[in-house]
Amino acid sequence: MSEPEWRRMESAISALSADLASAARQRIRASAGCKRPVVCPLLDTETDACLIYDARPVACRAYGFYAERDKVLGCSQIETHARETPDVIWGNHAALDMEMQELGATALLSQWLDKALS
Repeated sequence: MSEPEWRRMESAISALSADLASAARQRIRASAGCKRPVVCPLLDTETDACLIYDARPVACRAYGFYAERDKVLGCSQIETHARETPDVIWGNHAALDMEMQELGATALLSQWLDKALS
């Protein structure tokens, strides 16, 4: 994600209750070394809703709606459907990446958190 995305997310995380924000930051740190895919550290474990929905990054906004030709990026239902219809392109991942480059350098969520706490 880009730095502008991170700044918006960090603001949303900071607006959460202290306990919820602390738990989210701990999950972000814990997810840093995990093999992908991982459960989003900003998913509310009690309601299964995004803790920062209005501030989520583009990757989350596009999740489940596009796929790279050689590997589907989405839930199992999308993966199944994509295998059954290999001629369908689910979106334009390359175009999203190019648009996002205009926002500047990117880093993992855990890297932005580490920088913010430094």
